[in-house]
Amino acid sequence: MTDTTKNELFETAKVTTVIRMFALPAIASSLIGSVYNIVDQIFIGQKIGTLGNAATNVAFPLVMLMVTFSMLIGVGGSSNFSMEIGSGEHTRASRTAGNSVFCMALFGIILMIVTLIFLRPLMLLFGARGQTLEYAVAYTGITAIGIPFYITGTGLSMFIRADGKPKYAMFATISGAVLNTVLDPLFLFVFDMGMEGAALATILGQIISAAIALCYLKKFQYIRLNRDSFRPCARTIKNIVVLGTPSGLMQVAVMFVQIVMNNTLGYYGEASIYGRDIPLACVGIISKVSTVFNSLINGISQSCQPLFGYNYGAGNHRRIKETFWTAAKIVTLISVCAFFIFQLFPRQILGIFGNGTVLYYEFGTRYLRIFLFGTFASGIQILCAGFFPSIGKAKLGTICSLSRQVFFQLPLILVLPLLWGMNGVLFAGPVADISAALFALTIVIHELKKMDQ
Repeated sequence: MTDTTKNELFETAKVTTVIRMFALPAIASSLIGSVYNIVDQIFIGQKIGTLGNAATNVAFPLVMLMVTFSMLIGVGGSSNFSMEIGSGEHTRASRTAGNSVFCMALFGIILMIVTLIFLRPLMLLFGARGQTLEYAVAYTGITAIGIPFYITGTGLSMFIRADGKPKYAMFATISGAVLNTVLDPLFLFVFDMGMEGAALATILGQIISAAIALCYLKKFQYIRLNRDSFRPCARTIKNIVVLGTPSGLMQVAVMFVQIVMNNTLGYYGEASIYGRDIPLACVGIISKVSTVFNSLINGISQSCQPLFGYNYGAGNHRRIKETFWTAAKIVTLISVCAFFIFQLFPRQILGIFGNGTVLYYEFGTRYLRIFLFGTFASGIQILCAGFFPSIGKAKLGTICSLSRQVFFQLPLILVLPLLWGMNGVLFAGPVADISAALFALTIVIHELKKMDQ
């Protein structure tokens, strides 16, 4: 692909064509990236049951912390990368890519070490008790080894898409996910390795994905990396972190809300007919189901990032607006379809993750329908949160990113259960989804109007 062809793709090609070109691989990468935890949950649920599902849910905040670092560096770095390419600053773009890879590896190793040192206290903090705690410790003690590989592979795939190679990014992610899917039943059912087997399958898949992504370092189209590119530069790292903070904080907020939900549902569950483990297992399943929906929306959002960043760097505001409103229509359609699926087939969705008691299905069906009732509106909030970092507006991106979890959902989870017990947690979901969508869309519309001035 020549420089002229690449520039035409971002500057003049039909927006729907470019979004489709980038969205399908981005969606596949994001969707299959979530498969690591979903596949584990499905096979663990089939093999071990409710306690196994509860244990993977307890470990899920750590997964969100891994996503936090990969988004912090991946989104922040690739956003800077796209704007630098759009404005013709290829040397700075090379330094941004190299410093991002350095930070991904460094943060991954630090998080792995901290997790292994404080493994049991972390699982207790995340809401594990009794036998669920032992399962969670066994599972997380192994998956923690894959943290550096997950962060590096996931973060680097965003650069590969920004460089105009979304299919390669998709291939890197798919390869690891396929390996994980093949090894999970082998280790669990054939070799009877329990939670440890599922964890081992996960990290082997993450290692393969990271290795394939790292092979791209010599294949960049817009830039050439050298030893100086990887030398830490305080200014470059600051720029990466600033633009990545909105996405990173959003994942931190998701993690924190998950911890609060685990402990809240565990507390109120013990005082109900459902006990502690059924709510914990169900909230884990709903979290995994939500990641599938979020993967679709994130894929659309990530596919727009090169268009937003390149054209903002080139000063083409008309194309930015056209891209945003086209993407908004797409994510709204996906959100409405997801809403109907969640409302019409809750029991079938629960059944994918293993069998349970009558009480398990009773609670899970009600929880899924109520908590995900606001899905029809939540897609637009995710798109808005990804829009601002792409054009260098980190502060507005942070506000939009935190709106759902911090401004709305967390206060509702803390307050509503005091009035309505466990039902308060369920109804906090749709109220937060709808409120955050309206809030974020209002801010984006204001910013788009400013581009006319």
